[in-house]
Amino acid sequence: MTVIGYAYVQDRLKLPLPPVAFPALIRSVTRVERLEGELAVPAKRAPGEDVIEHLLFALKHEGTDLQVLAAACAHLEPAALLAQLRAAPAGQYIRKLCAIWEATTGQLLEGLPAGISGSVALLFDPTLYVTAEGANRDKRWGVAFNGLGDWDFCPSVRRTPQLEALLKADPLVQVREFLDTVPPAQLERALAWAYLDETRSTFEIEGERPAGNKQEAFAALLRQAHARQTLDEAHWVELQNATVTSKLAQEASFRAFQNHLSSGVPGPRGVSYLPPPPVLVHSLLASISRLANVETAPGIAPLVRAALASFGFVFAHPFGDGNGRLSRYLAHYALCQSGALPSGSILPLSAAMRRNELKYLQALKSFSVTARAFWKVTWLDGENFDFEFQGSPSMYRYFDATPCVSFLYEMALETLRKDLKEEVAYLSCYDEVVRRVNDRYDIQGSTLANLIRMAYQNGGVFSKNRRKQFADQVETAALDFIEAQVQELTPHLTQQAT
Repeated sequence: MTVIGYAYVQDRLKLPLPPVAFPALIRSVTRVERLEGELAVPAKRAPGEDVIEHLLFALKHEGTDLQVLAAACAHLEPAALLAQLRAAPAGQYIRKLCAIWEATTGQLLEGLPAGISGSVALLFDPTLYVTAEGANRDKRWGVAFNGLGDWDFCPSVRRTPQLEALLKADPLVQVREFLDTVPPAQLERALAWAYLDETRSTFEIEGERPAGNKQEAFAALLRQAHARQTLDEAHWVELQNATVTSKLAQEASFRAFQNHLSSGVPGPRGVSYLPPPPVLVHSLLASISRLANVETAPGIAPLVRAALASFGFVFAHPFGDGNGRLSRYLAHYALCQSGALPSGSILPLSAAMRRNELKYLQALKSFSVTARAFWKVTWLDGENFDFEFQGSPSMYRYFDATPCVSFLYEMALETLRKDLKEEVAYLSCYDEVVRRVNDRYDIQGSTLANLIRMAYQNGGVFSKNRRKQFADQVETAALDFIEAQVQELTPHLTQQAT
């Protein structure tokens, strides 16, 4: 078994990167074909020993792995690229490689041969990757950048069968269609609940129960997400100060130190994730902020944009505290800016994330575990460590975000089904039960509201303890009547309870 393409280049150049996920291997096959977990290649189609030939083969057959390409370009000599270019000045793959070399090294190739032409080459194959529409064309090379971001931050999203099914489901279309069916007054109450539930859930994910003023401040931030904002460092600092619960954790700038996440285990083994070195933070955050605004990064599906911006932010971890909450806020901001939701609406994604914390952790680990392997951690004393990054910066710029995007699509579908639809169903039930009860009994408004909620949440019945609790406030016949009405209006709850 011999590796070729990206895996060969990575091994040959000793690139400090995660292993290629789907390596190209020489196999006893008659043609190049994609198998489970690999690309099988007949020996007669394999490149020789030249690194550039392997990169050209990989671009043609494996796709566009910017992690490997960007790291490899730092090792490529301009003369070797020009030699390949002179041999095939119209070749789309050598033109792609030259464009990537210039963009990632910050240099220009000089002495270009005549005859560089050919049809426009898309940097990413839309049949293999989710891409941006309306790509920007590099006229110098005839290459259109259709990646999900820019050269400073451009994760890849593979078109897996699971993701294709989620893309086809298009949760946001379903959300808009559902919201259109809800009466305006009821919709207003449902959205008011959604803002509060999102605020409460995003803090609970972090294991916090903030004071009321902090919850109100975060809910106010969410309500501003439909307004265009300048996401520069000053604004991020303002947002961070508004979301953290301790004034001691409020920061005045992006971090100039190396932070880390801990699992609680003492020593280096307890360091579970290390975000990029401080020197990378500003460029990453500038690119992530551009990605979050549709004007500066058009042509990207709203939920894809939201996932990349949100997970990109939390992986960059620009602050010592508040990164998780801000990353989820950024998902909402990206959705609102894309126009995917009606003005004033919100999709309480954090509620679904909180119920699916294991899946959320798996999505985070899809990158964090890999990145952790490229850090040398030395325990000095107490809580003090020395951190040495031994990887390539390209891993933080061009990671595979497929699991992250799939996760957010799943959460959007669950939020619609489990949160929005159930809240609207509850409000419909509540309004009708109130009307029916008021026609027969005289029960204080706040007491009736509590009783309806309790019956609804308990499958349409009151427990013995609840009946005792309200025995001196509400007659037994009224309690029986409330139970009967809730059961009639919500038969699905009664079936679940039994």
